[in-house]
Parts: sequence; C-alpha cells; structure tokens
Amino acid sequence: MAHLKIGFPRTLFYFIYYPFWYTFFTELGCQVITSQPTNQYSLNLGVAEAVNDACLPIKLYHGHVAELKDKVDVMFMPRMVKVRKMETEVFCPKFLGLPDMVRNSIAGLPRIIDEKIDLSKGRYPLWHICKNIAKQLDQSGFAVRRSYRKAQKCQEKFNNYLTMGMGAQEAIDAVITGHDCPESQKFETDFNLAILGYPYLIYDSFVNVGMFERLGKLGIKPWTVEMVPPNRLEAQAKHLPKSLFWHFSNRTMRATFYYLHEQRVDGIIHVTAFGCGPDAMVDKLMELEAKHTGRMPFLTLSLDEQTGEAGIYTRIEAFVDMLRYRRKNHENILSHHG
Repeated sequence: MAHLKIGFPRTLFYFIYYPFWYTFFTELGCQVITSQPTNQYSLNLGVAEAVNDACLPIKLYHGHVAELKDKVDVMFMPRMVKVRKMETEVFCPKFLGLPDMVRNSIAGLPRIIDEKIDLSKGRYPLWHICKNIAKQLDQSGFAVRRSYRKAQKCQEKFNNYLTMGMGAQEAIDAVITGHDCPESQKFETDFNLAILGYPYLIYDSFVNVGMFERLGKLGIKPWTVEMVPPNRLEAQAKHLPKSLFWHFSNRTMRATFYYLHEQRVDGIIHVTAFGCGPDAMVDKLMELEAKHTGRMPFLTLSLDEQTGEAGIYTRIEAFVDMLRYRRKNHENILSHHG
C-alpha cells in the first residue's frame, strides 16, 4: 500500500532502533512520520493521557502518540520483549504492555501494528517478524526481503556511528540522509565523564535539560553506553555473578564495569527516571562498584516531569568543581612528595 503514513513516536526505542524501521518501511513505499522532538507540549499531553503512576518515559510516550495519532494511517508500536538470545533478559514490563496501556488511555487511535519483538528463539527471528509486519501492510515477496536487507545495513551503520562517539540523533540524521559521518567537534577537554543510563533519557535533550551541551561548555567529554564496542560491553558480564533481568539495565551495568576497568574516566553520572523500579537497583549497584573500584566519583541525576534546568546544572557544576578540587589536591600531594 504505497504512501501509507506510518507513525513512529520519537521516544523510547526510537533512539536505538529507528534507522532500521525507518528504512524498512520507506523501502516498502510507506511514509514514516515521527512526532516532534520532546517538548513541553508533548510532556503535558503525556501527563494528561497516561496513568498517574507511570514513569516519565512512559508518560512521554503517551504524549508523542497523542501528538501523532491524527496525522497517520497506522501507528507502529512494537511489543518489545527480547532482542538477545538470553532467555532471562527481557524489556521492562511497561515496554511489554505498552500497546495495551496506550489503547486504554488514548481515544481516537489509528490502526496499531504491535508485533511482538522476540529475537531469542528460532533462526532469523527478525526476518520473520518483518515478514509478518509487511503482510499487515499488504506487502510480500522480493520487495520485503530487499527492504529487510537494506534496513539491516542502515542499522549497522548507525550502530557504528554510536560506537565512534556520535550522539543518537546526530547518527540517525547522518544515516537517514545518507551523509558520511561528520567530523567530531574538537573542544578542549578537561575531564572525561561516563554519562550512563537508558537511551531514551540520555539522548533526549528535553528530558535531560540539554545536559550534553552544558558538559561541552564545561570542557567535559561525555561517554555513553552506546560508545562501548559491543564485544567489550558483552565481556563485562563476567563482573556480575548473574545477569539482571532487564535489557537496558544489563547494558548500563556492563558499561559501568567497562568505564571503571578498561577505559578510565574521571567520574560517572547515572541518569535515571524517578520511580523506575529496575533503575533503583541498578543505581545502587553502580554506586557500590564505583566506590569499590578506586573510589570513583559518582553522581545520580533523577529526572521527572518537574525537573528544572537550574537544579540539574547546579548539581553537574558542583560535581565538576569537586573533580577539579580532587585533581588539584592530588597534584599538590604528588608535587609535595616529589
């Protein structure tokens, strides 16, 4: 069905999987329409539509859906279950039930494609999922296979850009437009900080109140989960007696071990959503590991719909001031003993 308008909310898994699905749908002749970047309007919509005890990311998702629903023919809302072969690792329960939550909260929705994404079993599971989705769009045959292969290449290129140090939106734009990876901006770096957390918090500049721009002005080089080479990230599993249940939690913990042991940084900032159950445990584990591994400076930034720029900036600047004091004190001790 040519030129069918498919809605893709610009939050949650958008920051990690959008290049694949954009390419797949576009190659099938559909028009992919995203919501606007998160703003106060989408946040207000989400707060009004979602259940009260939903976490900030889920409220935002509702807001993006509400903004898009009258502009598209179909809403793409996959039911994210597993993206790895590990039997015990799944997405947060709110991801699993997201299509049901949205259906019961928002009126006047278009048709929803809520195909289950479970890549843990069988051969070529993603290919079979894509065939099922294409069938719902009245598509079949060689065009589907061609679209799938092109989508895989596009996603691989995107993942490589992230590993090279690009931000998610910058990498998405580069892949979608077909431009080569732009040169990284050079600026004077005083400190290296690992900014760890779930991608829909880390890469949404409204949610994190422009944290990366602020860090750049302070001379800070940020390092994220997605900048860790995949094989090195996987290798960090040895540091935990057992894997965690949640996909993004596992990635965040493994990145913590990587930056503590393999690529030393000056400090770690954990960006978390207030009221996130899985993250409460992850935050404590990260803090303990930072303390045990050379007393690494550690800061938790908890975000919700009330978070203001001033409070976040004050805490970041105080953390950076502490790092500067710590370094100066260390240099003084060395010079005194020298």
